[in-house]
Amino acid sequence: MSADAPIPPADPAPSTGSAPSTGFAALLRSQRVWDTDLPDFDPAAAPARPLPLFEQWFAGAVAAGQTEPHTMSLATADAEGRPDVRTVMLHGADEEGWHFASHTGSRKGRHLASRPYAALGFYWPAQGRQIRVRGRVGVAPPEVARADLRARSAGALASALVGRQSEVLESYEELRRASDAAWDRARREPDAAVPSWTVYVLDPDEVEFFQGDAHRRHVRLAYRRTPDPNGATHPGDTADPNDATDPRHAWRRELLWP
Repeated sequence: MSADAPIPPADPAPSTGSAPSTGFAALLRSQRVWDTDLPDFDPAAAPARPLPLFEQWFAGAVAAGQTEPHTMSLATADAEGRPDVRTVMLHGADEEGWHFASHTGSRKGRHLASRPYAALGFYWPAQGRQIRVRGRVGVAPPEVARADLRARSAGALASALVGRQSEVLESYEELRRASDAAWDRARREPDAAVPSWTVYVLDPDEVEFFQGDAHRRHVRLAYRRTPDPNGATHPGDTADPNDATDPRHAWRRELLWP
């Protein structure tokens, strides 16, 4: 933050000039944004690739006490192009992409089967930061999905064993019975297989980092993948992930107006 002038607190939405608001509208307009000290972000000092910056910002969010920084919005579209969004958990991020998991028969799984593109959104208000990721989504090998389940808790395995995600539920009691049976099996068989459980990997074409500013001079740094002259499907397939000069890892950086 600039040290040459005091930073005003974030303001609620201005009045429309009509009668005083009551109820929900008043509650909405009373909310404040980033009523805290925000970190500096110098885009000129950002690394050449987005993944190291994502790792730095994630560690910063954890250190700042951000609640559940590993949750993210996942946007997909159905076969007709109608969008949908939900909150899911990040399972990993590496040179192949950003990883998340679900059942193939879930709504998101069906969307990705017909339109294998998605967007992710991270919002960390503890530091006034957002990260947006967009690109093609692929499916990891089945052994990766099995390892993903083994690495998680008994509760996560039980939830996966219940399955039937996004199907119509006739009654909550039906869910209770299925969940009790799944918990019992998860305790007895910690390596139980869930064939529909799938790890998806979003290989990004664009990654944007947004740093909020109390003066509304927000910093937006966008990374855009440049064409790969060697035609590699994934950067990690043949390139050295530590070599930012390799053309498979080439990114163009651009500042965007807020």
